[in-house]
Amino acid sequence: MELKENRECKNSVFVDLFYEDETAEENDISLYNALHDELLPPGTKIEKIRVDNKLYMNFKNDISFGIGGKVLVFGEHQSTVNENMPLRSLLYLGRAYEQIVPVKNRYRRKMVKIPKPEIYTFYNGTTEWAKEKVLKLSDAFIEKDSEEPSVELKVKVININPEQHHEVLERCRVLKDYSIFIDTIRKYQKLGEEEPYRKAIDECIEKGILADYLRKREVRLSIC
Repeated sequence: MELKENRECKNSVFVDLFYEDETAEENDISLYNALHDELLPPGTKIEKIRVDNKLYMNFKNDISFGIGGKVLVFGEHQSTVNENMPLRSLLYLGRAYEQIVPVKNRYRRKMVKIPKPEIYTFYNGTTEWAKEKVLKLSDAFIEKDSEEPSVELKVKVININPEQHHEVLERCRVLKDYSIFIDTIRKYQKLGEEEPYRKAIDECIEKGILADYLRKREVRLSIC
């Protein structure tokens, strides 16, 4: 029997941790530092960027923010592998830049400086997937040749399932704890527990995994 995951619960926890929660800015800096060799200096400010969900529902579970001269886009955690992530990210990035660059600035004669984009998808689905893989927009082009394409976009897909032991999990505690929490939910789903989320919350709190966060959110999460 195939288990059906509560995708909205998974997405809401991730978005909450890295965008909505009072610890989100701290978590964003931790994740940025885990992805880069050069750490952000103390006092670095985070600029949240939100694409209008009402107009672009496909992007409602993606988040982005400006940090350290870059705009980072974190794609939703995929329940199944989606190789159209570069195309989706291209559309999303365009909407994000619309918020960053004022309309009048786009028509100036001098070049307008923009933050460098970095796009990541943290994969924790059940379908087998590489530990890390880069998906390119150009792979989807109908016509291919040896010339460099006029437009290219790369999405780094990182598999954060605990058994993959990806290095980023050891460098970012909150992301590691999140992956363990989702894995614990799946464990209780496979066991046929009536309340897998409640069981997972209780176990993770007992083990100190996202404990403070789950204590704050346990009522809402237990019914998702």
